[in-house]
Amino acid sequence: MQLSKSEEELMNIVWKLKKAFMKDLLEAYPEPKPATTTVATLLKRIADKGFIGYNNIGRSREYYPLVMKKDYFSKQVNGLIKNFFNDSATQFASFFAQETNLSKEELEDLKKLIDNEIKKK
Repeated sequence: MQLSKSEEELMNIVWKLKKAFMKDLLEAYPEPKPATTTVATLLKRIADKGFIGYNNIGRSREYYPLVMKKDYFSKQVNGLIKNFFNDSATQFASFFAQETNLSKEELEDLKKLIDNEIKKK
């Protein structure tokens, strides 16, 4: 399941804070901050999608992630590769290396990462 851009923005805050009440979430937003009702609606949608859970503490809810950021990001990247690069990681890597204006140092760092993964296999 996928999150909308505004849901993803809120989810990033939840991932960063690990546990948070509504006031914590509102404080973490950059200016201009959304309305409390907007955040409440987003929280409900994200919870309905199974991305967050909450504990009732008194009259407040403490929210926490049910899906780890790495898992969500991995699924999104795999979907991108499948939908835009004919399910070819090689096509994706070629596009990424050529079209993102990476510096020589960044390309060398990527090469080291790939070399390390090759050694593991």
